[in-house]
Amino acid sequence: MRADVLSNRALNRATLARQLLLQRAAMNPVDAVTHLVGLQAQNPLDPYLALWSRLADFDPEALGRLIEKRELVRIVVMRSTIHLVTADDAVFLRPVMQPVIDAEMTRHSEYAPQLRGVDMAPVLELAHPLLSETPMPQHKLRAVLAEKFPQLPTAAITYACRNYLPLVQIPPRGVWGKKLQVTSTPLDSWLGRSLRTDATIDQAVLRYLAAFGPALVADAAAWSRLTGFREVFDRLRSRLRVFVDVKGRELFDLPDAPRPDPDVVAPVRFLPEYDNVLLSHADRSRFGADAQLFMSALGAFKGSVLVDGEVRAIWNSRLEEDTGVATANVHHLPLTTDQTEAVCAEGRNAVAFWHPEARAHDIRLVPIR
Repeated sequence: MRADVLSNRALNRATLARQLLLQRAAMNPVDAVTHLVGLQAQNPLDPYLALWSRLADFDPEALGRLIEKRELVRIVVMRSTIHLVTADDAVFLRPVMQPVIDAEMTRHSEYAPQLRGVDMAPVLELAHPLLSETPMPQHKLRAVLAEKFPQLPTAAITYACRNYLPLVQIPPRGVWGKKLQVTSTPLDSWLGRSLRTDATIDQAVLRYLAAFGPALVADAAAWSRLTGFREVFDRLRSRLRVFVDVKGRELFDLPDAPRPDPDVVAPVRFLPEYDNVLLSHADRSRFGADAQLFMSALGAFKGSVLVDGEVRAIWNSRLEEDTGVATANVHHLPLTTDQTEAVCAEGRNAVAFWHPEARAHDIRLVPIR
């Protein structure tokens, strides 16, 4: 039987529904972060804006408390990047994603040559209990390793600890209204739990489809940077529904996952600089022909703007301390009158959230020519 064809717009609406971007969800942050399989978080506060755009009555201070209570943790997982994930997903995702994190060290232009032939076992045997007892920023760990292993390349072995040990960035880093330089401790000592030994890539793929599907095999690879997905999808094929896209390529999905009518309304959404909705597909055309636009944004803070589900603008914001006015500059492709009004309205809300101390909020629209 011939597979049904899904247009880019149908794919757009399906992904937006799963990403909680068609309407704000009445969901608590832990459930949301679980459903979304984590939030990219190398910018420490990006997850706050990501969840504000997705959840009704979102309280950023409540999210911060969850990090302090260790229900949510900041750890390297997908694409060897820092994500905010639940404690349960930290012990599940890290072993699944470890091959990607290991591979980063073998490809590192500076450190890989220095580490060739180096036995890291003694370094890790020292670093793990040391960081368990006293969480440290990288420069302090580097000083200890330089003293204990003077014959080894200090910067390289320090960086390798970040990859070969599952390290958590401890709060108050990543906590709303607070700051801390990156300070790390092993995941097992932070949570009092070990990494799962039964975690599988098949389980990760099913989670990925629930949050980002329907998807190409290459999309799952882009989300994780793992390899070997053709075999994974072939194993799972009997449990999945298969579609094709407008180019005739196979798309895989969970049978009962939401696939809304392509004509359902998609509201304007302001996203942070790094949002997994725009980073988790090899083919981003479901988010419009200009889906790469957000990559060219400039400014101290930047992000993308979804208009009718597509990337139609980029934005940055700043607070003028002398006037107390927070201004968002929105660089946009052509918009209709209604879209312009919606962008301005949601932009004011986003700026008010991002700069709660501001006394006024200004939206400046700048056409991209």
